[in-house]
Amino acid sequence: MYKIIVDAQKSNLKLNIRELLAYKDLFVILAYRDLRVRYAQTFLGLTWAVLQPLATLIIFTLVFGKAVNVDTGDIPYPLFALCGMAAWAYFGFVLNQSGNSIISSQEMIKKIYFPRLVIPLSKAVVGFIDFSIGFIFLICFLVYYKYIPGQEVVFLPIFILLTIISALAVGIWLSALTIRYRDFQHVVPFLVQFGLYATPVGYPSSLVIKNLPEWATILYYLNPMAGIVEGYRWCLLGSQPPGTYAYYSFIAVGILFVSGLYYFKRVERIMADIV
Repeated sequence: MYKIIVDAQKSNLKLNIRELLAYKDLFVILAYRDLRVRYAQTFLGLTWAVLQPLATLIIFTLVFGKAVNVDTGDIPYPLFALCGMAAWAYFGFVLNQSGNSIISSQEMIKKIYFPRLVIPLSKAVVGFIDFSIGFIFLICFLVYYKYIPGQEVVFLPIFILLTIISALAVGIWLSALTIRYRDFQHVVPFLVQFGLYATPVGYPSSLVIKNLPEWATILYYLNPMAGIVEGYRWCLLGSQPPGTYAYYSFIAVGILFVSGLYYFKRVERIMADIV
């Protein structure tokens, strides 16, 4: 049996993977609980995971595809937008759920010890179920439009992994910050809404590069999802590969993830006192 020793003198900057694995059962239970609560007493159940992106896709198609007439080259606009939405939907879900994750579990945090990082991680698992359903929806559109991905599709797992890491990175930051500053409970929904339009989901990133000065373009690509969405379209639709600016997004993912883990571990030992 793995023995857990809580040492107040131990460095709070060390990420104990072994301890997280020891609580894998709690991790699964929390994820299963959140999934059941989310769709409890709903008539359509998991069908909402399809209806929500479908409604967003219709709006994007009417606004950007018809009214604004965004140029997507040879790619049908619904397929172009849905490809970006597949990545963003997961990211936005984890942000929404992680912001209040620690506060909503405060009674459990006050009573028992466990690695608090389990809580935001469990939210990421629940979101991945919706992501999988949405991705199947995207595959159906690929079949409908008779679009066959090229050899670039072999890089798709890398961008899926980057999506998970970026969502966790921002989610971990928000879950830790919300404990100290409850204003983030109100800021997170705005961030998700704003981020949807600050990410090239409904329009190509070439419009940003073409119409903004270089400093503003770099600032735009500090959004971790900007380069990742480009990667999805390159892998699945054969569009232009992520350009030089996309590396700013990839670097931002790494910095946010590492710094988020360290900040979370720093706050973890006093969570029970301040929630």
